[in-house]
Amino acid sequence: MAADAPTSVPRLYDVSHRQDLVDWGVQPDAIEGRSQSSGRLVFKGPGNRPEAGLWVCSPGSWRLRIPRDELCHFVAGRATYQRDNGETIEIAPGTVVLFPAGWQGRCTVHETLRNTYILT
Repeated sequence: MAADAPTSVPRLYDVSHRQDLVDWGVQPDAIEGRSQSSGRLVFKGPGNRPEAGLWVCSPGSWRLRIPRDELCHFVAGRATYQRDNGETIEIAPGTVVLFPAGWQGRCTVHETLRNTYILT
């Protein structure tokens, strides 16, 4: 559990500017560029369900498939998610997206993304 203080309620403060992130490596399945991920885990339950945290990713694009329902609240950056069926989602600060399990397509990060997420 990565909370800011001992508590029964896991949490992170200042997610828009937080700098004490863990390097999560390069995004797999790159199409263009070399997107680097980092973040902070807030909570991970038994069997990794649910999982919640903060994710930051630098510019680039890659193919992705969402394994479980994932709710994302984007607090900084700009990106385009394009589903294999052509649907496009433009991301800007303040955007909230619920990606259903099995969603697949391409993510292109234009400006470093920062979001809070929960995988169910």
